[in-house]
Amino acid sequence: MATEYDLVILGGGTGGYVAAIRAAQLGLKTAIVEKGKLGGTCLHQGCIPSKALLRSAEVYATAKRGEEFGVILSDVKLDFLKVQERKQKIIDQLVRGIEHLMKKGKIDIYEGIGRILGPSIFSPTPGTISVEMKSGAENEMLIPKNVIIATGSRPRSLPGLEIDGKYVMTSDEALAMENLPSSIIIVGGGVIGIEWASMLSDFGVDVTVIEYADRIIPTEDHEISKEMQRIMKKKKIKIVTGAKVLPETLVKENGVTIAAEIKGEQKTFSADTMLVSVGRQANVEDIGLQNTSIEVEKGAICTNPFYQTKESHIYAIGDVIGGLQLAHVASHEGIVAVEHLTGEKPSPIDYSLISKCIYSNPEVASVGYTEDEAKTKGYNVKIGKFMFKAIGKALVFGESDGFVKLVADRDTDDLLGVHMIGPHVTDMISEAGLARVLDATPWEIAHTIHPHPTLSEAIGEAALAVDGKAIHG
Repeated sequence: MATEYDLVILGGGTGGYVAAIRAAQLGLKTAIVEKGKLGGTCLHQGCIPSKALLRSAEVYATAKRGEEFGVILSDVKLDFLKVQERKQKIIDQLVRGIEHLMKKGKIDIYEGIGRILGPSIFSPTPGTISVEMKSGAENEMLIPKNVIIATGSRPRSLPGLEIDGKYVMTSDEALAMENLPSSIIIVGGGVIGIEWASMLSDFGVDVTVIEYADRIIPTEDHEISKEMQRIMKKKKIKIVTGAKVLPETLVKENGVTIAAEIKGEQKTFSADTMLVSVGRQANVEDIGLQNTSIEVEKGAICTNPFYQTKESHIYAIGDVIGGLQLAHVASHEGIVAVEHLTGEKPSPIDYSLISKCIYSNPEVASVGYTEDEAKTKGYNVKIGKFMFKAIGKALVFGESDGFVKLVADRDTDDLLGVHMIGPHVTDMISEAGLARVLDATPWEIAHTIHPHPTLSEAIGEAALAVDGKAIHG
């Protein structure tokens, strides 16, 4: 049996289900094909579960510091099974919310693996979707006018570091741990690696981070990386940079041992287990791309600025097209794709206006160009920087590490980038994002009166500092 749709979306993750909702709003008969669970990686193996664990780790670490706040807590204990139970309750609640939105939008859900077929009796062009149903029922045939591929990504590993879920894990397996190890080696000091390092350290695990680049979180501003490394070391996390892990040296026996090459010499590291955090790879396999003219480069699907592939009626969004692999990016790519295929004439996304966040303790948030990127692009930069230790609310919170840094064009006064490390900065970065969208200047930010006492005062002070006018610095 074949069912016709205006739009079929392969993948019910953040990008896919948001695209489906927008399509339903525009009157399209829409279906989602999802082989796992609605919500995808973000809800089940990424954003939400990891942040739930990070919050528990933050509460635990704060409880152990209770005496600093005049709260005497004796014998603070961690029940990791309850931590995991809380995480699952949050996921389950959000899944129910998505299911409600699907019913509200009259969006059909097919649970199974969707594959794009070539030209057939159903359609003269590629795009008919065959769904291998999870239930084992006979395959469903969907005939859409348009298709959006939103199949997401999965953790990448290194050749020779095979994932076994016990001694060598990715974040997927780590999220399902029933017990915490006493020690761990994290291969990769990027966003995910640093979030896990922070979380596990706050839970009391002995953490070693091995990073190939010359600094951790290397895509962030160099001063942010330097401050994060200082704070991580203060938390007794061992950070090793400029290190090439040698997979052939891996030994798994009552724990893991592995060597890394550092400045031409080998050094050996040992721990109970290992977390491999070296990026993610797009899910382009087994979805029928070979039946189309869709191009794949460097493991990701190629699209135009409106997310059309070489097959004009087939679009692709989110992690599967590479670029910024972030849930909020996938969501907006999905909206642009749907509005484009319906003739709404959306504007292409300017990726330099998208905020990025790291939910470690302390947090990191940024938007726009780093200082080095701005200089490379030829800007004559000026910098404003303000430390949280001079902000009353940060002292009240007991979290005064970090700073806010603004990068501006000395010639035009345009705001080029904002970079923050410190307490709750992921909740403050949207002010900077709006400033970038509206092409605001540091002067305009500085003359936005920030209430006192708030953490956001650091943004206003950093904006004043761009021209040497900070009040409290």
